[in-house]
Amino acid sequence: MTTALELDERYGRGRRKRTSWIVGGAIALVVIVIASWMTVSQSINAVDADDLSYELVDEHTVTVRFQVIAPQGKDLACAIEALDEEFGVVGWKIVEIPAGDSHMQQLTATVPTVAEATTGLVNSCWVA
Repeated sequence: MTTALELDERYGRGRRKRTSWIVGGAIALVVIVIASWMTVSQSINAVDADDLSYELVDEHTVTVRFQVIAPQGKDLACAIEALDEEFGVVGWKIVEIPAGDSHMQQLTATVPTVAEATTGLVNSCWVA
């Protein structure tokens, strides 16, 4: 006569099925924790830059005024660009910003150009 334990083993009911669910759940939990930590760590170092104004000084110079919102106490760097009327890059400069006491800083950068520019802007900023 066949026992209940033998039938469970024959048809896959029992410990093996439960163990695979536990292992799968543990792996899913680890993946969720890692993804959450990566999201939090990226947002901690997020830098936001806004263009405030630009001034065309002469044929070879543009002054860009911008504002940076970043983590307090961290050095930053920003890529500033000067563009012509066809949106081609005619000048750029990397501006290094020392750590400040405030989350928000307003800055001015002068960008040399190789041709006459029609605008100046902040391309991107990051924690240095």
